[in-house]
Amino acid sequence: MEGTYFSFAYEMQFDSFLSVYEAAEQIHCSPQHIRKLLRAGELAGSKMGDTWLVSTESVDNYSLTGKKANGHINDQKSFIKPKKGKMKALSFFSGAMGLDIGLEKAGIETLLACEFDKASRVTIHTNRPNLALIGDILDYSAEDVLHFAGLKNKHDVDLIVGGPPCQAFSTAGKRLGFQDHRGNVFLKYLEFIETIRPRYAVIENVRGLLSSAINIDDPFLESIGLPIQGKPGSSLFYVKKRLENAGYSITFNLYNSANFGTPQIRERVVLIATLDDSPVPFLTPTHDEFGRYGLEPWRTFGEAVKGLPENEKDFIKYSEKRLRFLRMLGPGQNWRDLPKEIQPEAMGKSYLLGGGKTGFYRRLDWDRPSPTVVTHPTMPATELAHPEEDRPLSVQEYKRIQQFPDEWKICGKITDQYRQIGNAVPVGLGEAIGKTILAHSQGKNSKNLDKFSYSRYKNTGDSEFIKSFVDQFKQSSSEPYQLAFEF
Repeated sequence: MEGTYFSFAYEMQFDSFLSVYEAAEQIHCSPQHIRKLLRAGELAGSKMGDTWLVSTESVDNYSLTGKKANGHINDQKSFIKPKKGKMKALSFFSGAMGLDIGLEKAGIETLLACEFDKASRVTIHTNRPNLALIGDILDYSAEDVLHFAGLKNKHDVDLIVGGPPCQAFSTAGKRLGFQDHRGNVFLKYLEFIETIRPRYAVIENVRGLLSSAINIDDPFLESIGLPIQGKPGSSLFYVKKRLENAGYSITFNLYNSANFGTPQIRERVVLIATLDDSPVPFLTPTHDEFGRYGLEPWRTFGEAVKGLPENEKDFIKYSEKRLRFLRMLGPGQNWRDLPKEIQPEAMGKSYLLGGGKTGFYRRLDWDRPSPTVVTHPTMPATELAHPEEDRPLSVQEYKRIQQFPDEWKICGKITDQYRQIGNAVPVGLGEAIGKTILAHSQGKNSKNLDKFSYSRYKNTGDSEFIKSFVDQFKQSSSEPYQLAFEF
């Protein structure tokens, strides 16, 4: 009796209570997880017989912004009821979800996000609290993925999308490719595509993937019939041949995001795989630098940031040393526009390095697209300074350049926010990918623009790339290779 009275008195101190199931719905987790939190003391509640009553105040404190006070977000199952007739997608390496927002604009529904980074997980959960969310891709099986997405079988998956970590292939990195741990998650991503077998799959990555060399121990390499280990471009060649071996038709190219309405010159490799016999065509551009082909001209930085409230700009401050030189420059200028006698002092040791070094002390041009927004706006070689104000670009300007909706919340410290936005796929490019896939699934013909330059580089389309890659073997050796694939 005394225990019952104590329990009742304890419960009365709270304004209201929730059942385990109501608390689970509010926090977006399973009832079993709520009971675990109660037993661990992470939620306050009281047990009446076999039934738990959960403090509403405790639930609110736990999940006011969809996260615990320490920023940790638990994995959760999907609370989304898939819409009939809509293409369903699973997203990996989701980051701040730029690609997924673009797919949604095209009419594709994302049911699951996979992201390991803590700040990005908070961003995902804050903006899409009902979305299934899982962590490190290496910790899950295909069955786990389907379970979290709320799908009964793999045939319910229409599309798998992802941009495996690009640092392993970046031209600015050590170029370890698949030797890098991040390259290993790339391999796990390929395994998910092969196991789940969606009708479509997308791989987005940096330009460095076109020249990255593969160095892994995989029996599949022997079946290719070419000694591709260590050869420039062999990473992408391997990905293409492995997916083709799984029954997919492959197309890829290097795309400048500015050609798809993004106010930014950002070039990324986009590979699209389909189980259909006919491959997916190249993406259809909506913009051109000079407005040719009846397309709109490129969008500019000035257009992108127009209307941003002056009092809502969060940014990192420059040092006085950096400001001394930036104050000498105007819109669209860089270190080369400094007085000649000052340039050696401003550049330091970098002054004697080769190359154009156009990213040093760079102010953006109002009337041009932004350069590629990187993960930090004040890195010396990739400066992203405001055209006129003495500061780097703000987080809000970063969002506009990457086409995130103003209401989309990017969570974490300001450095986390820059990093998440800088790593994202521009929304416009994501939308172009989604529209191209939907049109293909409906048997519609995409508009073909003859001789359109998708990027500033040559031999980046799949046919040209494969021919160039295979030609190096013909030129460097007289050995008659027995090719297991038709190239």
